[in-house]
Amino acid sequence: MHARIWQLRVRRDKLEEFKNALHSLIPAAQQHGGFVGALALGSGEKGASDISLIALWESLDALRASERNMLVEQAISRFVNCCDGIPQIQEREVVASEFPLPSRQAALYGRVI
Repeated sequence: MHARIWQLRVRRDKLEEFKNALHSLIPAAQQHGGFVGALALGSGEKGASDISLIALWESLDALRASERNMLVEQAISRFVNCCDGIPQIQEREVVASEFPLPSRQAALYGRVI
């Protein structure tokens, strides 16, 4: 499993708009195949919220396919109105997870602690 990790600074008055934008992207991600799920974590600082958005993909190939299908560009265009600055994006291999996995990946990863 692989993750695309976004670091965003969401304006406090735009937090609901950010959540709506994120929810609107989920169906598009699911259509590309290989999408496992997403998790957004906020810092809760006054004035703005630093958000770490983690999108999980079954494989590096699935993650790359989402780039070729313009999903990253769609996300940036929806987040730009509610965020300060440009999001920082990283990719990482998931080496341990407690999240439920699609059945075909469960045999590979299981529940790793």
